[in-house]
Amino acid sequence: MNITYIYHSCFALETESALVVYDYWRDNDSGTLHKKIEERGEKVLYFIVSHFHEDHYNEEILNYADARLLVSYDTQKRRRIEKERPTAILRPGDIYEDENLRLNALRSTDVGIATLVTLPDGTTVYHAGDNNNWYFPENEEEHIKCTLDEMEGMFISNLREVRAITKNVDHAMFPVDPRLGSEMLRGSCQWLQQINTKHFYPMHCWEQYEEVKAGIAELKELFPEVEFII
Repeated sequence: MNITYIYHSCFALETESALVVYDYWRDNDSGTLHKKIEERGEKVLYFIVSHFHEDHYNEEILNYADARLLVSYDTQKRRRIEKERPTAILRPGDIYEDENLRLNALRSTDVGIATLVTLPDGTTVYHAGDNNNWYFPENEEEHIKCTLDEMEGMFISNLREVRAITKNVDHAMFPVDPRLGSEMLRGSCQWLQQINTKHFYPMHCWEQYEEVKAGIAELKELFPEVEFII
C-alpha cells in the first residue's frame, strides 16, 4: 500500500487492486495524479469526495466512466450530480463495502463527511475532509457559525465517533490550516491525544508549507511515536 500527497486535501491511495483518490481538486505541477490514473492498469479507480466545497471537488471525476464514485450527500445535491451516477451517496453513519475496501462515513464539523477506510488486510485510513476543530482566533469568528466552545464540543464528539469504531488508525490525513493562527495545531493535538495514529499527513495547508512544517516540528516533540509525513 502506498499513499501519495497530490495537492491541498487530495491524496492517492494505491493497493494491489485499487487506486483511491481523495478530494481531487487540482493535480500538482508534475501531473502525478493523472499519471497514476493513466498507468493504473487493471486497478479499480475510486474517487472519494468528502463535501462540495470547490477546493475538494472537480467535476472532471465524472469523465471517468469506469470509476467508482463515493460522494457525500451534499456533493451530489450541490454539484447537481445525477443520482444514478455515483456508486454511493454517503451520509454520516453510512457504510460502503466492496471487494477492495470498507468505508465508514463519519460526521464533520463542517459540511459533508469524514471517511474511515479499512482495507482487506486490516489497514485503516482516515481522511478528515473538513472535520477539524475550527477554533479561529476571536477576531475571526465570522468563519464559523457557532461559538468556539460549541465548535470544540462538536469536534470532540466526532472523535468519540471514530473511537467507537477504532482507537487505532494507521494513516490519518488531517487539516493543518494556517488560517487558524495560534490555534492551527489545536485539532491535530486533540486527534493525536484521542486516536493512536501511526502515520499523520497534514493537509488543507493553502501552500503555506513552511509555516506548516514549523507546526509539524512542534507536533513531533509532543508525539514522538507518530511518523509525520509532509
